[in-house]
Amino acid sequence: MTRLSLAVVLLCASALATPSIAQEAPGGVEGFTGKLGPTMAQSIPAFPKPPEAPKAAPNVLLILLDDVGFAATSTFGGGARTPHLDGLAANGLRYNRFHTTAICSPTRAALLTGRNHHQVGFGNLADVAAGFPAYNSNWKRKTASIARILQLNGYSTAAIGKWHNTPRWEVTAAGPFDRWPTRLGFDHFYGFQGGEDNQWEPHLYNDTTPIEPPATPEQGYHLTTDLVDKTVAWVDDHAAVAAKKPYFVYFAPGATHTPHHVSQEWIARNKGRFDGGWDRYREEAFARQKRLGVVPADTKLTPRPEGLPAWSSLSDDERRLYARQMEVFSAFLEETDAEVGRLVETLRARPGGENLLVLYVVGDNGGSAEGGVQGSIANEGGSASGAPHDVATQLANIDKFGGPELSNHFSAGWAWTTTTPFQWVKQAASHFGGTRNPLIVNWPGHTAQPGKVRSQFGHVNDIAPTILDAAGIGFPEEVDGVRQVPFEGKSLVASFTNPAAPEKHTEQYFEIFGNRAIYKDGWVAAAKRKFAPWQLLENLPRAFGDDTATDRWELYNVAKDFSEANDLAQTNPAKLEELKAEFVREGQRNGVFPLLPIPLNAPAIVDTARRSFTFRPDIGPLQATALPDLGGQAHRFEVDIKDGASTGSGALIAQGGRLGGFVLYTSEGRLVFENNAFGQKRDRVVSSVALPAGAAKVGFEFTPAAGGVPRLPIFSKPAAGTVRLFVDGKQVGAVAVQQYPTSVGSFAESFDIGRDRGSPVSGDEAARRPYSGSLGEVRLELK
Repeated sequence: MTRLSLAVVLLCASALATPSIAQEAPGGVEGFTGKLGPTMAQSIPAFPKPPEAPKAAPNVLLILLDDVGFAATSTFGGGARTPHLDGLAANGLRYNRFHTTAICSPTRAALLTGRNHHQVGFGNLADVAAGFPAYNSNWKRKTASIARILQLNGYSTAAIGKWHNTPRWEVTAAGPFDRWPTRLGFDHFYGFQGGEDNQWEPHLYNDTTPIEPPATPEQGYHLTTDLVDKTVAWVDDHAAVAAKKPYFVYFAPGATHTPHHVSQEWIARNKGRFDGGWDRYREEAFARQKRLGVVPADTKLTPRPEGLPAWSSLSDDERRLYARQMEVFSAFLEETDAEVGRLVETLRARPGGENLLVLYVVGDNGGSAEGGVQGSIANEGGSASGAPHDVATQLANIDKFGGPELSNHFSAGWAWTTTTPFQWVKQAASHFGGTRNPLIVNWPGHTAQPGKVRSQFGHVNDIAPTILDAAGIGFPEEVDGVRQVPFEGKSLVASFTNPAAPEKHTEQYFEIFGNRAIYKDGWVAAAKRKFAPWQLLENLPRAFGDDTATDRWELYNVAKDFSEANDLAQTNPAKLEELKAEFVREGQRNGVFPLLPIPLNAPAIVDTARRSFTFRPDIGPLQATALPDLGGQAHRFEVDIKDGASTGSGALIAQGGRLGGFVLYTSEGRLVFENNAFGQKRDRVVSSVALPAGAAKVGFEFTPAAGGVPRLPIFSKPAAGTVRLFVDGKQVGAVAVQQYPTSVGSFAESFDIGRDRGSPVSGDEAARRPYSGSLGEVRLELK
C-alpha cells in the first residue's frame, strides 16, 4: 500500500509539472495581451492598457451660466459689464443663432448628451418628473453623456457646480447613485443638486457625500468663488499625476439663477445704472446689438407683452424697488464674469492651457420671470407657497438685497428686457426669448476671423458632437454594452474657421410645459400656452391646463425676420400647416407626446400610507423629500432626552434654515419651539415649566386650522394652526402660527437631529448650537 501511494503521488506530480495549459489568455480575460504558461518563465505579463486620447486632443472647458438672457451681457449689447466675456469673444467667436430648450434640466440633458432632451428623459424639470419615458428624469443609458464618451477615450472628467439631472427622489443618502454625475461619466463632482441654491450657504456634495461649505458668509464665502477654486485645484491634481492626459471640465455655476446673491461691493458699482427702467434698457440694448453686429441691421424690436407694465406707469416706490432689483442682478452677472474670467485665465496659464477649448454657453434659457411682475424675496418654493413679496415688504428689506437673509429675484419686466430683441422669456420654448442664448467659442490657433459673427442655426445638442469632432473621436455605436441613440446635434467645428460654413442643423423642435415650436429651413411655427411664464408660481397647479388643442399657432420666416416680429400665420396658412405636421412627426419620434402641463405624479420617497416614523439620533442630514409632506397635516414630534434634560442645551430637531423652517431646542432649562415663516415672521413659544433633571420625552404637536391646504406639484402649502409643546406627555405651552412648515423656502436645507445644519432657522444662539446632552429616538406621528 505504501509503494502504491508513492506511485500515485509521483504520477500526480508529473502531471502537474507538464499540464495542458493554453499558451494564450483564456477568453474570459478581456484585453490581456501577454501570455499564460505553466511557469513564470513560460509566461509574459501585460497590464491592461488604458485608453489614450488622440494626439493633440484639446483640454475642454464647457461653461454654462444659468438664467442669462440674450441681451444681459455687454458682449451681446446688454447692461451688465462683462469684460472677460467680451475678451473671449473678441479673440474667439460669437454665435448669435444658438438655442437652448428654454429651461434648466432639459437644456443640461441635451447639452451633455448631444440628443434631444425628451430622448434623454428630461422633457421636463427633474423636480416635476412624470411617469412617461420622455419625462421621468431617468437618464437613459442609450444616451451616454459626452463625459462618459470622453472618459472611455482617455480623458479625465469633472462636473463642478449645479447638477439638475438626478431624479429628486434619488437625492438621498441611500441613492441609488446610478444617475448622479459620478456614475454618468464624471470622475469627480463638486456642487449642488437641484435647480437653485443659496449662493452664500449652499448645500454641497463632494461626489455623493453631503458636505458643509468650507467657510461662512461672514468669512467671505461665496459659491462662485469656491467653484472656481475647486475647479483649479482639480486641474492641478490632474496635472500632477496625469499631465499627458487631456481633461474635460463641465463648469456650471448657480449664477445667475435666483437667489441673486452678490456682495455689496459689486452692487455699489451698479447704483443708479438702471433708473431709466426696462423700456429704455430694451431700446438702448437693441441699438448696441446692431452696432455690435449681433443682430442684423434690419431686425425689428418686438413689443412689450400684455401683462407687463410700462415703466412710465409705475409709482415712485415701484421704480425705486425695480431699479434696485436690476442693480443686484447686474452685479451678480458682473461678479460671475470676473470669476469665470479668473478661471479661464488660470487654466490658460497652466500646462496644456495653450490647447484649451472653451465653449461658453451664456445661459441655459432666457431671462427668468419666476419672480413675478413685482419680483420677490423668496425662492421659487417660497413664492409658490405664499411668501410675501409685495412692494412694501420688499422695500422694507431693500438694504438686504444680495445678502444671505433673502432670496431676491427681479421683476418679470427685467427678465423680458434681458431677452431683447425677442418675445417672451424662460419657459417659453415657443419663442426665441426663451430659447436663444449666446455661445462663445475660444480656442487659440483653431479659429479664424473672430470679428465675423457666426449665424449658423445651432442648439445645445450641437456641443457634444462639436467636442468629439475637435478631439478627433468618433461617435461610439455602443457605450458600456448599450447601443446608443445617434446624436441629434451637428458639429460646429467647420464654422470655427469659416464664418460662411453651410448650416448643418436645419431642423429642431422645442417643447416645455406644452409651449412648443418647430424650426425647419429658416421657418418657425410656434404655439405658446395661455398663461404667461411670470404667472406660473402663483397659479400652480391650474396654470397649465390640458387644452393644448386650442393654442394659437404663429408662423415666422426667421431667415429674414431675426426677432420673430412678423407673424405670417394668416398670410401663409399652407406653410403653417406643413410645419405643424412636422412638429407632430418630430414629437412622435422623440417621445414628446402627451403634451404635459406641470405634472403631479412624481414618485415620493416616503410611503404615503405610512403614519409613524422613527429616526435614530446618529443620522446625517435628511433631505426634506425623505420626510412626509407635513403641510396641512396634524402631526406630533417626540424626542427622547436620555438624561440631564434640565442642563442640556442646543437644537433637538430642526428643518429648514434662515429662509424658512422650524427648530425645537432647549435653553436655560426650558423647551423652546420657533417657527420661521420665510425669514419674515417668527412664532416662538417657551415651555411654562422647567425641564426635569433626568430623562424626558419632549416634543410638539401641530394642529391645522379648519380648511384644506392646496396641493402643489411637489408639496402642500404651509398652513395656519396651533403648535403645542409637551414635556413627558403634559402640555407646557402653545402658540398660533400662520404659515407652517415653510422649510421649502430654504432650498435644500435638511431635517437634522441634535443640531441645525446649514443656515440657522433661529437667531437664538442656543438654537444654533449642537445639543450638549445625549439623545435617543425621535418619533413622528401623523394624526
